[in-house]
Amino acid sequence: MIVQKLEPSAHKAGRWLVWLEDGSLIRLREGDVVALGLYPGKELSDGEGEALAAAQRRGKLWEKGLELLAARPMSRQELVEKLSVPRRPRRRPGVLPDLEGNPEPDLEGLERERAALREDAQHTADRLEELGLLNDREYAAQVVRHYTGKGFGPRKLRDELYRRGVPRAYWEEALSQEYTPPEDALDRLVAKKLRGEAPTRENLKRASDYLARRGYGWEEIRDALERYQEQWDG
Repeated sequence: MIVQKLEPSAHKAGRWLVWLEDGSLIRLREGDVVALGLYPGKELSDGEGEALAAAQRRGKLWEKGLELLAARPMSRQELVEKLSVPRRPRRRPGVLPDLEGNPEPDLEGLERERAALREDAQHTADRLEELGLLNDREYAAQVVRHYTGKGFGPRKLRDELYRRGVPRAYWEEALSQEYTPPEDALDRLVAKKLRGEAPTRENLKRASDYLARRGYGWEEIRDALERYQEQWDG
């Protein structure tokens, strides 16, 4: 395979366009062009052709990774999972799939494709971490601040950190730095749940269950209910 033409993109800085002799167009980052030593007329060996295809795949994942992180912060695990989803071929509108005569899917080939895609996704995450664009420690703190501001307790915060794939090594640090027992928030939640009713065993239990579902521990719940009862009695 021979490189027929090589030029920078007129639409995107840092991107280069590579035309091959079979008419295919490859889009690469400038660093990949340099690393692969590309120039017009260069004949690519089989290994260089595979490296060219891999560089194009990783370039696409790099751009997708930047787009995902620009939309919202996320953990490394979340990013890798999103980047590891294989693209499905598009079906033309109005065209139904042919269910007869189709060969069995190549399961081993699909598994190899997924493994290669995940490896590329891990490589992309490594580079984003090196540039400081992906940081699980900072993300853990953001998650704790966000859900603390919404009035959730420590158990709910840990559930969210787990659900978002944040490594456990950062949980307690984020909680110790970002979470302060929000007495005022708890008092507002109790008042909202009881709606000014006189405290009874039934409605205090209802409020206790409500605060437990929001992730608060028993001591925080007990203290909040005692403050409500003291205000009513006082």
